Amino acid sequence: MKKRGYPIITLCGSTRFKDDFLRVQKELTLQGYIVISVGLFGHSGDEDAWTKGTKEMLDDMHKRKIDLSQAIFVINKDGYIGDSTRSEIEYAKATGKAIYYMESIP
Repeated sequence: MKKRGYPIITLCGSTRFKDDFLRVQKELTLQGYIVISVGLFGHSGDEDAWTKGTKEMLDDMHKRKIDLSQAIFVINKDGYIGDSTRSEIEYAKATGKAIYYMESIP
C-alpha cells in the first residue's frame, strides 16, 4: 500500500447536532481526511458528563485539536454558531487554519 498524506480536519459546532457530526465525519473520512471530532455530545445524550470545570477543559482541548489540524469544518446547521464555536473559528483564523462550513454563511 502506498503511503499518502491525509489532511487533518477538526469538526466544530454545537453538540446538539450529533447526527450531523456523525454524518460529516463519515463523509470527510471517505474523502480522505483524518477527522478529529468532539469527545462527547453534551447537548445530545452526554449531559451526565458535566461537572465543575468540564466545559472549560473541553473548550481548551478542542483548541488543541485545532492545533493538530490543517483546517476546521463548522457544523452550522440552520446557520447556528454558538459562543464556543465562534471562539474556535476565531482561534482557527488566528492560527492560519482553513475554515469550511456545512452551510454557507451570509
